[in-house]
Amino acid sequence: MSEVLLSAQHLTKRFGGLAAVNDVSLDLHRKQIHAVIGPNGAGKSTLTNLLSGDLPPSSGSVRLGDRDITGWNPEKISRQGLGRSYQKTNIFLPFTVWENVRLAAQSRQPHALQWLSRATHLRAVNDRAERAIELSGLENRKQAIAGATSHGEQRQLEIAMTLATEPQVLLLDEPLAGMGVAEAERMVALLLRLKTDHGILLVEHDMDAVFTLADRLTVMVNGQVIASGTPAEIRADAGVQAAYLGEEH
Repeated sequence: MSEVLLSAQHLTKRFGGLAAVNDVSLDLHRKQIHAVIGPNGAGKSTLTNLLSGDLPPSSGSVRLGDRDITGWNPEKISRQGLGRSYQKTNIFLPFTVWENVRLAAQSRQPHALQWLSRATHLRAVNDRAERAIELSGLENRKQAIAGATSHGEQRQLEIAMTLATEPQVLLLDEPLAGMGVAEAERMVALLLRLKTDHGILLVEHDMDAVFTLADRLTVMVNGQVIASGTPAEIRADAGVQAAYLGEEH
C-alpha cells in the first residue's frame, strides 16, 4: 500500500443542531484519486472545507503526512503541502495566464513581497510557474488574458496555480462543472497525469468521469458515509444504488 498523504478520523462538523459532516473517516494515498460523491447536501463540500482548514471541525482530527493539522488555518495547511480548488473559479481575470501562475509560485518564496526586486527576475519562481503551466497543458496560452480564456481553460489555470505552490495533496471541488465534452476529456486526462505525483481528493458530480478516474470512492448521504470502496464495489452496492447512483450505473 502506498503512503497515506491525508487522513481524516471521525470528522464531525455541527451547525447548531445540524451535523453537516458526521463521523467521517478516510485515507488518501499517494498516486491515488479518491472521489467523494453523493447528492446535493450530502456534506461533500463541508468535508473538503474541514480538510483544507476553511472550517474548523467540531470533533475529529486531520493529518497531513505525519503532522496533525486539526485546527490549522488554510494558509498554514497550504504551506504544508495541500493545494485546493473551489467550485467557483478563483483566478485574477485581468492578468495573463502566466502572471496568475507566477503570482501563485511567488507566494512560496520566503519573502513573497520583495518590493525592490522585479518578480520576473526570480528564477526559482519562474521555473515553478513554467512547470505548472506545462503540466496543466496551457503552454500555448501563457500570454492570454485569463478573463478571455474558455471556462475549461480557466479551470486548468486554477489547477496550474495550485501546482505552482508544489503541493503533494490536491483537493479538487467539482473541477468538471459546466464543461462541454471536449473540455471534460482534457480535464480527465490532466487529472490522470497529476495522479502520478500526487494524492487527489475529488468531489465531482460527473459519474462517468468519476468512474473513469477514481481508484477509491466514498459515498456520503446526509453528512454520513454510507459506503466506501473500489469503483466496482460501489457500483454493486445496493444501498448506494438506492440512495444515489440509480440503475444506469
